[in-house]
Amino acid sequence: MMLRLRKLLTVCLLSILLLVTACTEQAPSRFSQAQQESTQKGASAVVQESQSGGSFNKFFPAAESGYERVYTQEKTGFAEAKLKQQGKEVAVMAISDTANNPTAIEKFQKSTQKIGGYPSVQQGSTGTAVLVNNRYQVKVLSRDPSFTASDRQALLEKFDLNGLASLK
Repeated sequence: MMLRLRKLLTVCLLSILLLVTACTEQAPSRFSQAQQESTQKGASAVVQESQSGGSFNKFFPAAESGYERVYTQEKTGFAEAKLKQQGKEVAVMAISDTANNPTAIEKFQKSTQKIGGYPSVQQGSTGTAVLVNNRYQVKVLSRDPSFTASDRQALLEKFDLNGLASLK
């Protein structure tokens, strides 16, 4: 009998505790203001002047023998393709419109390296990027250790960078 009473009392106390904690008002999270601003009508992470991702596809290098180019993502201001060799992903290529992220061009301002006449930077040990017409970032990321910095540079030189520069 005592054991039954204890169980009943425990269940009642837990139920009351659950009810009390569920009904209390929670303090707003530190992200709630940012969430509210970002979801207001008319708020956008992509600027209207941004190029469509599909408009970038023609500037990617053509697949050469032994390599396969596979487009993987396309959205406003961005296009991405994977470079595969014998079915294995060796690199990722991307073009992005920095109108959506103007701070992305800061890293190119002190660049002393150029690829195709445009400023370039190394991004960590696996990335190389070029800034075209002070607006479009063209990037190649190695996904396999066999794809070196010189391979990335050679691939960037195969992009139609001058064509991309004339994009309005």
